[in-house]
Amino acid sequence: MHELNRDLPLYDVSTMEERIRDASSRARFSAAVLAAFAAIALLLSGIGIYGVMSYVVRQRTREIGIRMALGARAEDVRKMILSRTAGLVAAGTAIGLAGALVLTRVLESLLYQVKPNDPQTYVAVSAYWRCWLCWRPICPRGGRAQWTLP
Repeated sequence: MHELNRDLPLYDVSTMEERIRDASSRARFSAAVLAAFAAIALLLSGIGIYGVMSYVVRQRTREIGIRMALGARAEDVRKMILSRTAGLVAAGTAIGLAGALVLTRVLESLLYQVKPNDPQTYVAVSAYWRCWLCWRPICPRGGRAQWTLP
């Protein structure tokens, strides 16, 4: 510009990349804060589900021990616990999905290239919580239930 007109005053000179970065900085910050809160919420919900399931299993340790002493297989005991806690997990999943569906309307403006009611996301998160966090308290030693009397 200086070669074209030396008398032309220049101010606030920056590249297009810098302009785009500055224009999108607020949205990126909002997305980062939202992602941090989502990660914290995911962690807290996982700890809560794990704690409840561990408590349920721990309460029934004597019953499990008696069943095992009378000849029940570990697989049968696992199925029993999972079937009896399925109602609790289903209720929690239903409440969580309902809350998520309501809150996506509020957060829709912050989503980029994701539909607010993306069924794949809901199915994936629900399946993760139901499978991993409910199974873990039952099999705390790497996937095998090793029941002992207290």
